Amino acid sequence: MRVHFVIHESFESAGAYLPWAESRGYTITWSRVYAGETVPANADGFDMLVVFGGPQSPRTTLAECPYFDSQAEQQLIRQAITAGRTVVGICLGSQLIGEALGAAVGQSPEKEIGHYPITLTAAGLEHPLFSHFGSSLTVGHWHNDMPGLTAETVVLAESAGCPRQIVQYRDRVYGFQCHMEFTADAVEGLIQHSEQELAEAKGKPFIRSVEEIRAHDYREMNQKLWEFLDKLTQ
Repeated sequence: MRVHFVIHESFESAGAYLPWAESRGYTITWSRVYAGETVPANADGFDMLVVFGGPQSPRTTLAECPYFDSQAEQQLIRQAITAGRTVVGICLGSQLIGEALGAAVGQSPEKEIGHYPITLTAAGLEHPLFSHFGSSLTVGHWHNDMPGLTAETVVLAESAGCPRQIVQYRDRVYGFQCHMEFTADAVEGLIQHSEQELAEAKGKPFIRSVEEIRAHDYREMNQKLWEFLDKLTQ
């Protein structure tokens, strides 16, 4: 299995995806776009594409962020889907999948930062790749937007603050608005970069304190994520 990771910022990381891929012996390649690395020209070099989060929007232009080429990433996503590759998007990545398929990114009803439960929909409860999640699971969050929905998209999980937490776009194509990849190291990088954002969000309904974010044990959701990824790549 050849897995390609697209990382948008130095303070964003692959989190629990990296040890999952390493422990399975998969070949891992990277596009660290913040460091000037471009995304692949096509999907020939990987079997699975994972596009991670970032502060950008799919609508962010090159003039606004010179190292983030939204159109190039969307084109790669479309090529990967057409080629039958497995594609997973997290946060911004999930929104890019939606945009690549013609579904406009939306604003979430609530900004969510920290750890809050998601609830599986009826479709999610019946989905074999998510059978181990149970009806509800506490996961990580750090977002203000949510992925767009095509006519074919199935919503698999929602939360009190956002109705589109996990979506299935196509066979083997999934978007996670939530952050099941968060680890202690991953959230620390975000905290260090987001002092102003956290201060401005303080007091909103779905915002955890820095102390709560640091103290949370993310290992259960990491394990659930790994089980999903193993099912997905079988």
